[in-house]
Amino acid sequence: MNSRSAKFLGLVYRKEPISGFILILGITDATIGGVSGHWSLLSVGITLALIGLLTRWRQTQKTTEVVTFNPARHLLPPNSSRPPLPFLISEKGP
Repeated sequence: MNSRSAKFLGLVYRKEPISGFILILGITDATIGGVSGHWSLLSVGITLALIGLLTRWRQTQKTTEVVTFNPARHLLPPNSSRPPLPFLISEKGP
């Protein structure tokens, strides 16, 4: 494996590990099936590669939709209207 393919596989796998694994598995199966002449393995590999690409595309679509700006909300009032609680330790001397 040359350095270009190693860098490509690293980039594919680092962004989204699950879809990258499916994509790499599909490409490997398709390559083995195409070289050895096993058409069933080639078709399974192409199908897996397409599933990996579809999964990657859907994950990128979700991340662009989720990015919205929500201003910070303050859940507690700035000042408490209740008096402070008394101390639990008694200050009695011997």
